Amino acid sequence: QVQLVESGGGLVQAGESLRLSCTASRRTAVMGWFRQAPGKERAFVAAIPWTGRWTTIADPVKGRFTISGVDARNTVYLQMNSLRPEDTAVYFCAAGSLNDFNYWGQGTQVTVSS
Repeated sequence: QVQLVESGGGLVQAGESLRLSCTASRRTAVMGWFRQAPGKERAFVAAIPWTGRWTTIADPVKGRFTISGVDARNTVYLQMNSLRPEDTAVYFCAAGSLNDFNYWGQGTQVTVSS
């Protein structure tokens, strides 16, 4: 019922920044970001409700990553600063509720070189 499209990934050097975007076909209660590194389980990164009244950020990226939105185009952003090699992963946009993300994008690759 909800289509999600991510963009903005790429190859950067440690210390640089990237901004990911996710556009949804329609609104849900919450949108968020997850990431999955090779050989590891998918991990939560950040979430924001469509009201924009709060955000939650995972500890490993707190202080470096910021989630923002939703704008008039139903788009959520993930600003990633001070990137580290351990941030290398496929980043997925997700939508639904905070405890039940029902819809997932295809993912965008973020690679951070040392």
